[in-house]
Amino acid sequence: MNQEEIWDVDAAQRYDTPGTGMFAPEILRPTVHRLAELAGGGAALEFAIGTGRVAVPLVRRGVPVTGIELSRPMVQQLRTRADEATIPVIVGDMATSVAPGDFTLVYLVYNTISNLLTQAEQVECFRNAARHLRPGGRFVIELWVPELRKLPPGQTATVWQAEAGYIGLDTYDVLRQHVVSHHFRFDDTRQARLTRSPHRYIWPAELDLMAQLAGFELESRHADWSGAEFTAESRSHVSVYRIPPNR
Repeated sequence: MNQEEIWDVDAAQRYDTPGTGMFAPEILRPTVHRLAELAGGGAALEFAIGTGRVAVPLVRRGVPVTGIELSRPMVQQLRTRADEATIPVIVGDMATSVAPGDFTLVYLVYNTISNLLTQAEQVECFRNAARHLRPGGRFVIELWVPELRKLPPGQTATVWQAEAGYIGLDTYDVLRQHVVSHHFRFDDTRQARLTRSPHRYIWPAELDLMAQLAGFELESRHADWSGAEFTAESRSHVSVYRIPPNR
């Protein structure tokens, strides 16, 4: 599976869930508030902008946003919410594509850096963020913590969510740091819908080293967008990296 096959027309049309899931106000509101603070009055660049889940409300907060997105169907879905003049988008790979402009913030949300399936590509993503930022600019990554502590010897899968109509499980290849997320959606019938996506998981310490290679310093790390403390039990983190102001 490659990313263009995963994020096809069908996926793009089903992606938005207004008011629920990732689009729930209790998730979006603190995300947008924190990013607006970090932009510091400048412009923002979103890697893997998707359908504009974060970019559209961030623009409404007064932050100019440009996007980079690999999937044309996702961009087409974004265009139902904002035109090119409002949110310009470069179609391409977030590890190598260049967007015109002067940015104080680059951000990459909801685990999307793990869509890059090699360490080299993930390092290039950091370098691409750095080349877009003015001195003192920030790169923000939201990412899950690999749940390997849940794997007893001989087991390769964890169930990370189970609720009415949905089961989510991950299968791990620990030698390559690869994981495939399996999403089962079902109703009262005997049929279920399965979608899958491959990822390369990254430990926080490895992420910090990638940042260092690209010239960033870790400024802060919290367990969520509201600033909760990051601990050994945290399932995800929001990490803020900064280019030194005197670069």
